[in-house]
Amino acid sequence: MSNLPTQVTLVDVGPRDGLQNEKQTVSTEDKARLVALLQDAGLTEIEVTSFVSPKWVPQMGDNSAVMAAIERRPGVRYSVLVPNMKGFEGAVASRPDEVVVFAAASEAFSQKNINCSIAESVERFVPVVQAAHAAGFKVRGALSCAVGCPYQGEVRPDEVERVAKMLREIGVDHLGVADTIGVGTPRKVQAALERALKHYPLHEVSGHFHDTYGQAISNVYASLELGVHRFDTSIAGLGGCPYAKGATGNVATEDVVFLLNGLGIATGLDLDRLVDAGAFISGVLGRPPASRVARALLAKRG
Repeated sequence: MSNLPTQVTLVDVGPRDGLQNEKQTVSTEDKARLVALLQDAGLTEIEVTSFVSPKWVPQMGDNSAVMAAIERRPGVRYSVLVPNMKGFEGAVASRPDEVVVFAAASEAFSQKNINCSIAESVERFVPVVQAAHAAGFKVRGALSCAVGCPYQGEVRPDEVERVAKMLREIGVDHLGVADTIGVGTPRKVQAALERALKHYPLHEVSGHFHDTYGQAISNVYASLELGVHRFDTSIAGLGGCPYAKGATGNVATEDVVFLLNGLGIATGLDLDRLVDAGAFISGVLGRPPASRVARALLAKRG
């Protein structure tokens, strides 16, 4: 147990990664309210929206309005996803603290998802990284399909390392290792993280796990064993991947906090208030939270 971190930071990606695949439109007001409730629960890192073409992701069409509507609090960092220079230019005026760029570890996924090779996708981010640093923003890289791909199947650790190295070389500050379709198991996830850690320091590597096969919590624990102390989680288990059939939501923030509380690892988060935030957005979407912990606690409340 002694090698587990004593403190963990969670980045709630529910407002962006969680909501982007919802069919029904969520109002700007409800998105801003969700961000406020996450802050009330103690979250200091929130991925708010993405500056992608509304033609591709209609749910994020109100990106600038959402960034204008959120109540910014001291000590909280707000990040936005940008796919290219055009997205970055749209994001600048909204003053994020961090921009997120993304590449796939799988060549097949890169082609299907963004119609270009991995090398071409990384090349596109060179001016974005330079402009972000010039504007004083940190750049986080999301490495999708790091353990499995819906098109090519297994993704080897060598492929993860190749892309991690490329992102490091263009100046991406932080690397999130993502199991986009939720097929990872603990040893595979550790193997992917170990390769990322050859090119990034421990404090600049995070885990991003989907729960398609019910392995996300085990994969969080496996990451903790390596000392990883930063994770993307999604309130109420919102999310999925539009390009990966059957991929369910990100691991629920509430479930990860319950795990960490049980391990005596500090998060600074209030579980009851997280349950409130998850219940709010689930109510907006007209369904119960996907989080097991939230459902148990809500049942207990009666």
